[in-house]
Amino acid sequence: MSDTSVERPTRAAVVQMVSAMDVAGNLADAGALIDSAVAQGAELVVLPENFAFLGRQQRDTLTVAENEGEGPIQAFLADTAYRHGITLVGGSLPLQGGETDRVRAACLVYGPSGERIARYDKRHLFDVSLPGSETYRESATFAAGDAVVVAPTPVGRLGLSICYDLRFPEHYRALVDAGADILLAPSAFTATTGAAHWSVLVRARAIENGCYMLAPDQGGRHANARATHGESLIVDPWGECIASAGIGAGPAVAVADLDPGHQRAIRARLPALAHRRG
Repeated sequence: MSDTSVERPTRAAVVQMVSAMDVAGNLADAGALIDSAVAQGAELVVLPENFAFLGRQQRDTLTVAENEGEGPIQAFLADTAYRHGITLVGGSLPLQGGETDRVRAACLVYGPSGERIARYDKRHLFDVSLPGSETYRESATFAAGDAVVVAPTPVGRLGLSICYDLRFPEHYRALVDAGADILLAPSAFTATTGAAHWSVLVRARAIENGCYMLAPDQGGRHANARATHGESLIVDPWGECIASAGIGAGPAVAVADLDPGHQRAIRARLPALAHRRG
C-alpha cells in the first residue's frame, strides 16, 4: 500500500468542526476531537480546511498567518502528533509566502515523532458566485500552489488536496500516478455546494482512482453567518461510504478501517487504472 509496506488495516478518522475566529479555542476543540479519535484507535487523523481559524471576512485570515515552522498552530500539530504517536494532518492553515498581501493555504502532515513530513499548498482557488449573492474570491487572499504532493507516512502514501481541488479529477490522477494510495480532501464546503455535489465528488474521486478517500469537512454555522455542509466522509475504493458525520451537525469524529487487501482486490477486479489510453 505504500513505500513503507503497510499491509495491515489502518484505523483512520476524519474530524468535523465548526471553526470560529479564536485560534486558541479552535485548537482546544480540535484537540478534544483528536483525543476522541485516538480513544477509538485511530492512527491517522485528518482535520478539515480552516480548522484553526475561520474569520468574519476572508481577509481576516492574514492576521493569523504563520511563518513556516513557527507559530501556535504548527506547534499544536507537531505536539499533538507526538503526544498521541499518530499521523496527523492539518487540513489547511495560512502560511506566509513570498507576497505581502496574500498567503498560502497549506495542508501539513506530521508523523508520530512530531516531525513535519509534508506540506501541500492549495492549487485551485475558490473564486465563484453562487445563488443568493453568495460570493467567494479566495485568490484575493491566497496565492495558489503549483505542486502535487504525496506524503510518505507510516500509514501509507497520502495524496494531498484541499476542498475546491475536488472538482479537478486530474489532480487526483496525478497523485495516484505519483504513488498515492490514500487520498485526502480536507474541506470547508459551503452548504449550497455541499448539498448538491459533496458526496458525489468524494465518491467519484475514490471510485475512479481505486483509493480510499478521507474527506473531513466543516459542518455548521460560523461567526460570519456562513453555513458549511458537514457530512465528513470516509469512502472505500468501491465508492462505499464506510463512515460519515452528520450534515451540518456540528463537531464530530468519523472512524473507519482502511484495508490495503480490500483495495488491491478492487483494483484487480476492475483494473481501470491499467486500461487508460493516454
